This record gives sequence, C-alpha cells and structure tokens, in this order.
Amino acid sequence: MSPKNLPTQPDQRQEILARRRNHKMAESAHAYVRGSTVKFYEWLEESGGRIPDGPPVWICGDCHVGNLGPVANAKGRIGIQIRDVDQTVIGNPAHDLIRLGLSLATAARGSDLPGVTTALMLEQMIEGYMMTLDGELGGDAVRKKPSVVRVGMREAIGRTWKHLARDRIKDIRPSIPLGKRFWPLTDDERAEVEELFRKDQVRRLVTALHSRDDNDWIELLDAAYWVKGCSSLGRLRIAVLLGVGEGHYDEGGLSLIDIKEAVQAAAPRVSRTGMPRDNAERVVAGAENLSPHLGDRMRPARLLDRAVFLRELLPQDIKLDFDHLTREEATHVAFFLAAVVGKAHARQMDEATRRSWRGELARNRTKSLDAPSWLWSSIVDLIVGHEAAYLEHCRRYAERPDA
Repeated sequence: MSPKNLPTQPDQRQEILARRRNHKMAESAHAYVRGSTVKFYEWLEESGGRIPDGPPVWICGDCHVGNLGPVANAKGRIGIQIRDVDQTVIGNPAHDLIRLGLSLATAARGSDLPGVTTALMLEQMIEGYMMTLDGELGGDAVRKKPSVVRVGMREAIGRTWKHLARDRIKDIRPSIPLGKRFWPLTDDERAEVEELFRKDQVRRLVTALHSRDDNDWIELLDAAYWVKGCSSLGRLRIAVLLGVGEGHYDEGGLSLIDIKEAVQAAAPRVSRTGMPRDNAERVVAGAENLSPHLGDRMRPARLLDRAVFLRELLPQDIKLDFDHLTREEATHVAFFLAAVVGKAHARQMDEATRRSWRGELARNRTKSLDAPSWLWSSIVDLIVGHEAAYLEHCRRYAERPDA
C-alpha cells in the first residue's frame, strides 16, 4: 500500500483493519487465541464448569504468554511483568490462570509437543503460581529464568532508541514514515493530539523518564494513526514522536508515545468494588497494581471524545519468543510465567487471603494430575471450542494459495 493510497478518514480505515485482523488471526492457532479475548469468556461461560471464586483483585483479563515479558520502569530498571493490561478488571484470579493455561497449551501444540506436555505444563504452572502465595513473592525458583526469558532480558538490557525506532517505526530519523504500519491523521485528529500535549499531566508523563526536567520544552515532531496489534485493530491508536529539551534530535531527547483507546473490558468484573468507571482510568489503575513498571509510565486522558491512555514506549519493552519450545523448556516457562502472574495477584492480598486462595487451589487434585481438576477440564473444553472456531475462521478468512 503506497502512501498515496492510504486511508485518510476514520470510516475508510475500518474495512481494511477488519480484513487485516481476520487474516492475522488465521496465521496460527496461537494467534487466534491472542485475538479472541471476547470469545474466550463466551466459551468459558458456555462450558458450565465449576471455577472457584478467587479473592477479588486486579487481574490482567487477557493473560496469554505474549502479554508477559520484559518491561522497564521510568528509571530504566527492567523486570518480567504483565505488559498489556487493556482488559484489566477487579475480577477472579482464576480467569488469568485459565487464560494463561490455554495460551500455554496452544503454544505447546504450535511447537509440536505431545499432549502429555500440556498436562505437565499445567502442573508446573500451578506450582509456580502457588509458590508466590506462600508469602515468598519470589524466591530462587522464580529467579532461575528459562532460557527464552534470559535471552529476552539480555536483548532488552542492550537496546537503545535506535532499536526502538527500527522496530516500531522502521526509521531512526525524527519522523514517522507513512505506509503499511502508519496512516495519516485527519486535520482534526492532528489538532486534538497537539492540544493534548499542551496539558500539564501529559507533559509530566513525557518529562518523567530519563531524568528529564519538568520544564523541558516539548515539540511534536510527527504523529500518525498506528496499525498495530491484533485485538486492538480497529480502535483509535496513534503514535506520536516528540522532541524533548535542547538538542532533542539526539537519542536521549526523542520520545515515542503510544496513544491507545480504552474500551469496555471483556473480562467479568466483581460487582461493588472501587474500580474506576472510566475505561482509561481503569486500565491505568490496573497497571499500577499488576505491573508497577508499566503503570509508572502511563496516564489516562480524553481524545476525540474517547477514553485513551498514553505511555512512552521504551526500547526494553519487547515480546518474548515462545514459538519453538522443547518439552523441558515448556514446563520451565509455564512455572516461571505463572509465578510472574502469581506475584502480580499476591501483592494485592494480605496473608490470610493468600493462604485461603492457596488452599482453594490445592483442592480438587487427582492422582493422575497434580493440578486442580477445574483448571484441566476448563482448558480441555476451551481447546475443543477454540479449535473448531479457529478452523472455521481459517475457512472464511485465510488466503487460499490460488487467491
């Protein structure tokens, strides 16, 4: 798609975005899992299985393996945390466990691992999660990272602005090149973005990183509609390139801001809680509780009469590669990632609540499976429904070889 043929109006974007999203979800069964959050909760409700009512805490709501990985905070410190909280709500932590289990199961199938590996992964997943409920909130077992995580962490630590620019905008010059990934904004959208960055709360987000001064001058260098993600395709999403302070064309003075529309979460929420009603405020509050590194770099706002949240993208925020796992690696990954999720949940609970929730998870185990029977049956049911829906999706939307 050449720059001359790019959509310039919001109503022109939707048909193209829907087509791209459908094709992307048809690429693999795991891609379909990542893009079908709403369907996940529909399938879960239809399955009729008994899921325990865990203590009400902020949950990710879309806890698949792609949403866990290296995240840097405002001071540059890197940790493995939840890296996407669009679906976050105060809800049942069991939903994050089931979503993660389904994602791990499809990742195992994508790596051509036998079915018994899925059972072992679920056992290790519960083991890693429950360990964080013992009051350790970490420990030597969690610090022994799987090789795929160690590789990702080494890569994250060594990354600079140039890596971020090449990955995100395919250009290290202070501009956003229009094309397949970026489309032009309308005049009204551009004017609204410029007005947004005049507000003090947004300025403070930009100056919070890299020891910038609160009074640093901020210049909007470029902005474009961002065609990114799978589940987010079709929502308002804008990339903004800023220059900050004197000599802002240098690496330290450039800032890439992601503006993303916040919509109603698909994950069920617990009633009568203090969860914000505004969707952008909900997302930021969830991030602050689940993923402090990420929440430290986010702000809610309004743009074009929509709830949006902003975050400055950092070079260290990368996805981990779970496409090719050995059996040993798969079980290690399951343990480690579940411990990351468990730590995010457990930090919101007092000791008595953690002990009670751990006791509930320890129940309903069988001699043949050292994991709760409700977890196993839920994931088996979900895989069956997911496989049928994925094949039907491919029949409708995957490109045929002769097309």
